[in-house]
Amino acid sequence: MPPEEFATLLDFFKVLADENRLKLLGILAGREYSVEELAALLQLRAPTISHHLTRLKASGLVEMRSDKNTHFYRLNAENLRQSSKGLLSSEKMVELVPMEEMDADAWEHKVLRDFFDGSHLKEIPASRKKRSVILRWLAKRFESGTRYSEAQVNEIIQRHHPDASTLRREMIGEHLLEREQGTYWRT
Repeated sequence: MPPEEFATLLDFFKVLADENRLKLLGILAGREYSVEELAALLQLRAPTISHHLTRLKASGLVEMRSDKNTHFYRLNAENLRQSSKGLLSSEKMVELVPMEEMDADAWEHKVLRDFFDGSHLKEIPASRKKRSVILRWLAKRFESGTRYSEAQVNEIIQRHHPDASTLRREMIGEHLLEREQGTYWRT
């Protein structure tokens, strides 16, 4: 997303990130009001209402109409629709953080940090998704193309966690290791 579009989106959210401004938009969606009427409805001072209306007007969400000495404000529903359609579309949201700036493996790295103390697995995760991350990490301890006896598999796993049989069965279940006649290999 280009920097100017990002700044516009950020400003849009900043304007809406205030309880009183959201209430004003809700009230103004029904009909137009003067500053004094809005102040009475929200039980705020007129200068406070004017401040919020200035922010909303600057962002194009509110329009003003003068009638002699009184200013009437109303929601600019079309601009709100266009802003939300243009700024909040899924296509625009995807552009917020370019893929090259993201670490696709960040969640997996976090799981590994949470469950390992150095190279020792603190506990086997209960969550299937987290356990899969741990099992894939363990599977990388085995070289592709090398055949291992069950004792060798257990010894490698026990370097990281004492329950080798559970982890060995889990790796076979996830097709990370294959087994045939007491011989194991990495798939």
